[in-house]
Amino acid sequence: MSIEKSMKEALRWLKTAEDDLDAATILKKNGKFPQACFHAQQAGEKAIKAVWYSIDADPWGHSIKKLIEDLQNVDLSLCERFKVVRRPAMILDRFYIPTRYPNGLPDITPAEAYVEEDAKMCIEYAKKIIQAVNVVLQTQ
Repeated sequence: MSIEKSMKEALRWLKTAEDDLDAATILKKNGKFPQACFHAQQAGEKAIKAVWYSIDADPWGHSIKKLIEDLQNVDLSLCERFKVVRRPAMILDRFYIPTRYPNGLPDITPAEAYVEEDAKMCIEYAKKIIQAVNVVLQTQ
């Protein structure tokens, strides 16, 4: 794929990440905390996948932390640039499954397990990842 096409695809993924972040914010405001956490996780995941697409590489999986770490296999300098968001990525990964499925938690539902503070933290971490991706994409 050409550099232009790769960047266009990357920007589509980044835009979708930003839309997921907006959805997370709306959900949080409406007291839908597990759903807000999940959409924040999705925002982080899609933002990192945008970086993969920008270099015409194929991302695999849903773990944001692993997507960042696996960048070392295609571009070590990119992997290094995301060190600052590895911990937020790792934390957001925890919200991928249990925010959506009652069997992801022992004897409670996601609505009983997640609170406003969780949603706020997830949204902030997703914002950090999106900001880091924006910086990287602007310098490519």
